[in-house]
Amino acid sequence: MQAKFPSVYLAGDLVFRPDALSLFERLKAICAEVGLEGIAPFDGQAEARLMPPGRETILAFVRADRELMDQCDGGLFCVDPFRRSADMDPGTAVEIGYMHGLGKPMEGYTVDGRLYPEKVEAYWHEAWGEPLRARKEDGAPASGSMEDPDGMLAHSEGLYQNGMVDGFIGFSGGQIAVDADFYEAFRKAAKRLSERLGR
Repeated sequence: MQAKFPSVYLAGDLVFRPDALSLFERLKAICAEVGLEGIAPFDGQAEARLMPPGRETILAFVRADRELMDQCDGGLFCVDPFRRSADMDPGTAVEIGYMHGLGKPMEGYTVDGRLYPEKVEAYWHEAWGEPLRARKEDGAPASGSMEDPDGMLAHSEGLYQNGMVDGFIGFSGGQIAVDADFYEAFRKAAKRLSERLGR
């Protein structure tokens, strides 16, 4: 009898995208091709989906997702910008931190290969028509050299997302795969995670 594939949690803003169920089915098929069992957040939410919309339902989803992460061998995380901003889905960022705390291997992927400060600069330009500006030296430690018009540091230079995101994925032994084609970016990350899990 063939050994069970390692299970991997499929995370990202994917649950909010149009046709999310069919999207996850395609991701699961790619996982199977590389020797993984893809587990979507929806896979643990059957009971919660019967509840009416509201706070308790959302918390039921959160508990179900946490249980899936506890059970999975690793995670694949989409770090694409969310809602036209520079930043990824915040819930996914929390999940990356949680799985890092569990000591599980992770890989990330994105269709957007711009570095984080570039994304911040593009957001301010496109949404508000304002540029970033050089940050004045004030003696405080800085992870960037530019700031936005509100005076907030455009941090995490050299990384695709907030340093905690890139860092925790990297600390687990992973990296962020980049490809303009969403499914190819995912495939690269899934293949690498499969190799790391010994498949």
